[in-house]
Amino acid sequence: MTYGSRSGAYPPASKWLHWLVAGSVLTMIPIAIAMVRVGEGPLQNTLYTLHKSFGILVLGLMVARLINRIVAGAPAPEPGLAPWQRVASSATHGLLYVLLILQALGGWLANSAYGAPTPFFGLYHLPNLMAENKGFADQVFAVHRIVGFVIAGLAAIHIAAAFQHYIGSRDRVMQRMLPRALGGD
Repeated sequence: MTYGSRSGAYPPASKWLHWLVAGSVLTMIPIAIAMVRVGEGPLQNTLYTLHKSFGILVLGLMVARLINRIVAGAPAPEPGLAPWQRVASSATHGLLYVLLILQALGGWLANSAYGAPTPFFGLYHLPNLMAENKGFADQVFAVHRIVGFVIAGLAAIHIAAAFQHYIGSRDRVMQRMLPRALGGD
């Protein structure tokens, strides 16, 4: 199924959701690194609150992306892509979808098990998913940290591949997801 122009660009809603998730994830990564490195106090508390809030935002956006992908589909792969590039692209995108959703749910679950609130930008707190169990929370947080590094690595690969297509191959792969105002299809 193709959308947009004859180039097979993604529909506008897909583009918006992509860039909102990308911006949120790229904001969360440095916050996550900083929050475990600064000393205890108001700054650390603010960083944890921001990290949790962006995590819930990513969860909502990824659910919306998943629904959008099911309803609107995606354009056919760029015609010039080699078969291995199509497989790598599909695998990377699929892993990012799954891991981002599981990561957000895991953070919420671990936070709940720790007995801490899960705020959303000061607007409200999400309900705890389970009773306090700090041993379980520690285990889930350990997995959460590892998955965070995997997501950061996949995001770096995704970004590098997009720029390789834009600068190296000079094909239209990246333009399919760019807004028209930025040269997208």
